[in-house]
Amino acid sequence: MGQIPEPLIPQAGARVMSLTDGLSKMSKSAPSDQSRINLLDSKDLIADKIKRCKTDSFAGLEFDNAERPECKNLLSVYQIVSGKTKEIIGEHIFNWLHEVEECKDLSWGTFKSLLAYALIEHLSPIKARYQEITAEPEYLDKILSEGADRATELGDVTMCNVYQAMGFYPRRR
Repeated sequence: MGQIPEPLIPQAGARVMSLTDGLSKMSKSAPSDQSRINLLDSKDLIADKIKRCKTDSFAGLEFDNAERPECKNLLSVYQIVSGKTKEIIGEHIFNWLHEVEECKDLSWGTFKSLLAYALIEHLSPIKARYQEITAEPEYLDKILSEGADRATELGDVTMCNVYQAMGFYPRRR
């Protein structure tokens, strides 16, 4: 028997919160499409959703203020898609502006532009691969057929083991 897999739950992004409510989990079943970034959203739609997402009226940005759930959420999303640590983001997230600014002095408008760009770049390879696969229906059909065949093989073995464990004779196909 194989080993039981261990869950891989990253510290950053274990729970990504809604773009419309920093206290609710992001969900594809939420009524508002504005509450989430879908993997296949266009660049313009991603930029628009980030531009419109809920923020607060406090000056600057910070990770660890419980009174600022939307701020923490957006910084966490940036951390996930940029691959940067919390410390790096907190110290010098905006060197791309050719100015050394700290996160705490940053405006929402500037940060949202950076976040939208990072999301678009992060999702770009996924969208490209999706378009490659869907452009070749024969390839997709082949992969699905091979997967179904393999699932049937594994299911037959499992059912045989179940029948034997229960004292029944295995079914013949």
